[in-house]
Amino acid sequence: MKMRAAVLEDFGQPLSVQEVDLEEPRAGEVLVRLAACGVCHTDLYTASGADPSGYAPTVLGHEGAGVVEKLGEGVTELAVGDHVVTLFSPQCRECVHCLDPRTNLCLAIRTEQNLGHLPDGTTRLRRDGEEIRHFMGCSTFAEHTVMPEIALAKIDPEAPFEHACLFACGLSTGLGAAINTAKVAPGSTVAVFGAGMVGLGAVAGARLQGAERIVCVDLSEDRLELARGQGATDLLAGGPAATEAILEMTGGFGADYTFEATGRTDVMEQALEATRMAWGLCTVAGVAGKGETLDVVPRLLITGRRLAGSSFGGVKGRDQVPVLVERYLAGEIDVEPFLSHRITLDEVNRGFELMEEQDGIRSVIAFGWGCRPGGGGGGWGPPPFVQSLAVHGQSAGDSAWRQRPEAFKLLGSGTLPAFAGEARCSKEAPAESSSRRRLE
Repeated sequence: MKMRAAVLEDFGQPLSVQEVDLEEPRAGEVLVRLAACGVCHTDLYTASGADPSGYAPTVLGHEGAGVVEKLGEGVTELAVGDHVVTLFSPQCRECVHCLDPRTNLCLAIRTEQNLGHLPDGTTRLRRDGEEIRHFMGCSTFAEHTVMPEIALAKIDPEAPFEHACLFACGLSTGLGAAINTAKVAPGSTVAVFGAGMVGLGAVAGARLQGAERIVCVDLSEDRLELARGQGATDLLAGGPAATEAILEMTGGFGADYTFEATGRTDVMEQALEATRMAWGLCTVAGVAGKGETLDVVPRLLITGRRLAGSSFGGVKGRDQVPVLVERYLAGEIDVEPFLSHRITLDEVNRGFELMEEQDGIRSVIAFGWGCRPGGGGGGWGPPPFVQSLAVHGQSAGDSAWRQRPEAFKLLGSGTLPAFAGEARCSKEAPAESSSRRRLE
């Protein structure tokens, strides 16, 4: 079939929106018509040439949501018409990692996916007979995509596509870092460094876990206000003094849990230094640049601090993304503030520009169906959380959830199972911290 897609031809150059060929799904694969797709920093990271594992030509995009249109042979758990979220981190439910609750890093198709192939070692994307590789197994900057069944999460059709797509990467990564990787304990103190999509998700995840105090650190006042809306109790301007400020706020001890969501190695070091001695846990969710390393003072670890990494928030996608979407529909997660700009496929490069300008949290591509202008897809309406605040004359940025905890009562079995992620540690010359003497 012919379709339009945004192709990365050369690193460091704008994407080219053009017509390409998409072959039929083969055994174990599914054809998905995309309705919405987030423009994520990982897409920009690869397009820029900074990603050491990047390749071209390829169709970028991985934060997708849409509807199943056709099934390949042997597909049993999806049906035509199902609403799905794309998963760059698949879940086969059979490999040694999928069967182990400690990780979400499925091994089934990892090797071929990293090469830009589908599981059988080939691609479904072509242009004039030339092979075009798949990006992260997804390639969602396109009107359609073909993906393995094991890399699609079936979701409630009531979830608007332009909100659901954010659970395909950034939002789930932040939520899962707090819920799965760190397993934030009720009544604890949390510090989140970075108020982008992942950091805001970590703030929301810490709130859902029952954290008593949530400190958010960022350079942007606008983003800090968004963090307040997700449950942050304290806001701090980013910079070298942030660690010292957190220590002072916690009686010199530091936070029980810290999260790094910027990808900057100097901030990773700050997050570790701001973690409480004896039992503090620092979770790194940001991805650093090629060749960077992390400088860690060993004594910080010897005195009880722990450092962990989190890939996709430890979320086992097919099982847990639908649960996170249900929690959103139940009013526990406010997604609309994350959606800063609604754009078309032809405006995909503008999405990158907005990201580089730090204008908003997420630009979402709407493909002209399933999403209303300025609104949602499957079923639409503000989630109950936002509706309730409107009734009481408050905005989603207010901390009304603290006065009205019943609005956030966890459904079903409560918190999600805990799974670990992977560490991605990198280095940049760190700013000297005056807090190191106190911590050592």
